[in-house]
Amino acid sequence: MRSRGSVYVYYSEVLSVLLPTFGMWLVAASIPLFPTIIVAWIRYSGHVTALCRQALAWTLRVLLRRKVCVRSTHAYVFSNCTHGKADSVLEAFDLYTNTYPSLCISAQMSAVLDQAVARVRPSLVLELGMHCGYSSVRLLRLLPPAGRLITVEVDLVAAELGEEILLVAGFKHSQFQVLTSSSAEAIPTLRPHLGADKEASEGFGLILMDHDPRQYLADLLALEREELLSPFGCSILLINRGKGHNDVSDVIAEIRSRSNLYSIMSEHQFMLEIFYCKNPPNSAQ
Repeated sequence: MRSRGSVYVYYSEVLSVLLPTFGMWLVAASIPLFPTIIVAWIRYSGHVTALCRQALAWTLRVLLRRKVCVRSTHAYVFSNCTHGKADSVLEAFDLYTNTYPSLCISAQMSAVLDQAVARVRPSLVLELGMHCGYSSVRLLRLLPPAGRLITVEVDLVAAELGEEILLVAGFKHSQFQVLTSSSAEAIPTLRPHLGADKEASEGFGLILMDHDPRQYLADLLALEREELLSPFGCSILLINRGKGHNDVSDVIAEIRSRSNLYSIMSEHQFMLEIFYCKNPPNSAQ
């Protein structure tokens, strides 16, 4: 009977003989498949590249969210702002962003957002993706006294801390509502939240999408299907944190194919503004 050591040596010698032979046989058997592999690669390389880009974008979003600490952002803003002053809250956010990773929109995007709100003057605004509450504060401070913001955030902690930031900024619960849900789940339930006011009941005058770009087109079509876009005009701003407009190319294609309802208002490096209008003011009644 062989000892354990001799058995180990025996099987090692057998494997050292078989593995090279098996490897050579595998290579030889694969040679006839090379043309098929090359043809398949040429035919489907575009799809593979697109899938790889989507996987990379998803990974970057996950890593960014893990790197960004919502609690740290909230604690800093809470401790370094003047409570009851919206502009002071925004300044505290900006100071934090200068030092630490943050999901706050950039100064350029903030300026575009402010200009859109001032131009549209909406009475009802929808925000998909609250994050730390920075954009919510920017939006609320520019709305009319009777204006309202409905914001949707899928992350429970971010939603709770963001709501507290809005209260710290001096806004009241009558001015905003935070819904903790995914956008796909929230949109079909939004109609009862619009209110009894005639203008608000007609739909949102402005929508800010800053959640998952892969969901933008589906959410836009769902909002239209649920008749939540004001038929007299609704500006939709899409935040695109990637490079260029690759992440929102499907939205752009949809807009251009339906020019009777949609148009592109402005394109920026990280933001796209589109406009929806079903009943123009000068249309025949």
